[in-house]
Amino acid sequence: MATAKKKTAKKPAKKAAKKAAEKTAAKGPRKMKAFATFDLYLAEQQPPQQRLIRALRKLVARAAPELQEGVKWGNGCWLDGKAPIAYVYAAPGHVQLGFVNGARLDDPKALLRGAGRYVRHVPVAKPADIDEGAFAELLRQAVALGHPAFGR
Repeated sequence: MATAKKKTAKKPAKKAAKKAAEKTAAKGPRKMKAFATFDLYLAEQQPPQQRLIRALRKLVARAAPELQEGVKWGNGCWLDGKAPIAYVYAAPGHVQLGFVNGARLDDPKALLRGAGRYVRHVPVAKPADIDEGAFAELLRQAVALGHPAFGR
């Protein structure tokens, strides 16, 4: 008897999972929003994230004026030629200042988060979280290292 109850209990769960998968498949894959410019990317963000992105944008302009602004992977990005070096990602409640080759950066203040092969980011929830000296140093290192696929 107990076995029969277990089987019937699993069937509704399997059906629900199958229905959810079909519904997701019917919608198609989620598409990354495309922006032609950094300014258009910025304009689409929520006001609290816009304030943080503007502050980070000023910091990047001061610390690495040789980088050009652009958009890659649906996020604001700073590039050295065609090579993305750093990016900003607007998440609910914070933004991330990310570094494409961040795993190779020296991070004495342990600001960087992430565990992938290359990318690391610093979460920024409020303007006071922006450590200008530390962020600028991370950015200078990132510029010197370049993009992992393009190298230096």
